[in-house]
Amino acid sequence: MEIDDTVGAFVAHGREGRAPTTAEGPLAGLSFALKDLFDVKGVPTAAGNPDWLRTHPVPASTAPVARRLLDAGARLAGKTLTDEIAWSLTGENFHYGTPANAAAPGRIPGGSSSGSAAATAAGLVDFAIGTDTGGSVRLPASFCGLYGLRPSHGRISIAGAVALAPSYDTVGWFARDAALFEKVGRVLLTDWRDLEPPTRLLVADDMFDRADRDAQRALASALQDAAALFGEVAHVTVAGGRAASWRNVFRLLQAAEAWQTHGDWITRESPAFGPGVKQRFEAAARLDPAEVAAARAEREEIRARMEALVTPGSVLALPSAPGIAPPVGSPEIELDALRARAIELTCPAGHAGLPQVSLPLATVESCPVGLSFVAPRGADEQLLALALRLG
Repeated sequence: MEIDDTVGAFVAHGREGRAPTTAEGPLAGLSFALKDLFDVKGVPTAAGNPDWLRTHPVPASTAPVARRLLDAGARLAGKTLTDEIAWSLTGENFHYGTPANAAAPGRIPGGSSSGSAAATAAGLVDFAIGTDTGGSVRLPASFCGLYGLRPSHGRISIAGAVALAPSYDTVGWFARDAALFEKVGRVLLTDWRDLEPPTRLLVADDMFDRADRDAQRALASALQDAAALFGEVAHVTVAGGRAASWRNVFRLLQAAEAWQTHGDWITRESPAFGPGVKQRFEAAARLDPAEVAAARAEREEIRARMEALVTPGSVLALPSAPGIAPPVGSPEIELDALRARAIELTCPAGHAGLPQVSLPLATVESCPVGLSFVAPRGADEQLLALALRLG
C-alpha cells in the first residue's frame, strides 16, 4: 500500500513495503517505517548518501530487527530518510532534503533518524525504527513530541545496518503513545523481564543546567509528576564539571570508529558529503592515535562513574535536548552549538551503554521538548513501564 508521504519522510528508492509474515502476531494491524540504514531484501540502502547507494549492491537479506517486526504481524510501510551515514543530529540532508516536523512546523525534525521520527509524528505509520549513536533517537523524539528509546548497548541486534561507531550504535524506536511504545518493546527486547519499579529518582542538576531556561521551566512540572512515583528523590551531579570533556571523548571515539568503518570506502570512492558531515570525516582521517587511546581510557572512567551513579533500583532524570527544535535552515554555527550542547546531554548514557528514554511531557512555544530517564544496563523494561505510568 503506497504511503501518502505528506512530510517527505520516505526515500524514493525505499517505498516498496513488506507484508507481515503472520496476521495474528502481537503487532498485527500496525504499520512501521524503517530507517534507511537497515537492509531489506531486494530494496537498496542509501544511508542518506547517493554515492553509498551507487557503490553498494542491493541487499540479499533483511535485517533481523525488521524480520522480527514482520514476524510479529506488523507491516513495513517503507524506508525513511537519514542524515548521511547517520553522522548528524539535525535531520537536514544536503542531498535529499529535510523531512517536515508535524509537531513543530518550520523546525527541524532532528537526526539522524529524521524520517522515522517525522513519519511517526505525522501519523503516516504507527511506529518507526531508528538508530541512536550520539542521540539520533532521543533528540528527534524530543523535537517531534514522541516516545523514543535508546536501549542498552547490544540489547537489540543491529546486524544488517550500516554502522557509524559500533561501540555506541544502537537500535531504537519511536511511537506517539506510551501503550504502543511499550508493546513494540515487548517484541524487540527478546529477553523481556518484568522488573520491579525503581524506587529512587536521581535528578541530574548539572544536566538540567545545560538546557535553555524555558525548557528547564517547562520540564519542572513533568519532573514533579515523575518524582511522585518514587520513594526517594536525590539531586546529583553527573559529569562533575567535565561535561565538555565527556563530549570531547565521545567526539574522538565516534570519529575514530567512523573512519575505521568507512575510511577505505571514502578513500576509494571519494563520495560527495554535505556540509558538516564532510568536515567530520576529514577530521576523522587526521586523528592522533595517542589522543584516541587517551579518550578510550577516559571512557572507562566515565562508565565506572555512570554505573556507580545509576545503580539498580534508581533512574536518572535529565532533559532529552537543550531546548525545542531550531528552525529549518538555521545557520551552521548555531547548529554546531546545538550539537555540542545536545551531546553533553546524550553522551553519558552512550559512554556507559545505558538505556535512555525520551518522553514527550512538555512544550515551549507550542513546540515539544522531552524529559529523559536513564536506567541501569539491561533495565530497559523499567523505562518502558515508567513511560506507561507517566504517559
